Amino acid sequence: MNISDYCTGLQHIGIPTNDIDRTLAFYKEIGFSVALSTRNPQNGEAVAFLQNKNLMLEVYENHQACMKTGAVDHVCIDVTDIEKVFEYIKGRGCKMLDQQVQFLPFWENGVRFFTIVGPNEEKIEFAQKL
Repeated sequence: MNISDYCTGLQHIGIPTNDIDRTLAFYKEIGFSVALSTRNPQNGEAVAFLQNKNLMLEVYENHQACMKTGAVDHVCIDVTDIEKVFEYIKGRGCKMLDQQVQFLPFWENGVRFFTIVGPNEEKIEFAQKL
């Protein structure tokens, strides 16, 4: 399997925030618009996806933002078949943060995703919008 056949590019960059209203105001000032604003039903966190052309940010209010350089939490790779990518990545012996593919009711039909840890302790999410 060639994993590149299932990856379409960067889906979003995840940034935690302690103040979502302040974060939304800042990103709107620099050209982003709100593509989706919701709450994560698993933890009640406010979540917004902000878009400026082909760049998407996911900001979520978890009151645990480190408030220093390096505050980006994860990068998310967009995929076309989450099950095939999950099996491939799991079979490579990667450090898995999710032991199964997860689901959230974001976007029109939801999103399925899983997250791994890279060699520098960076979090990499793979996600498929349904």
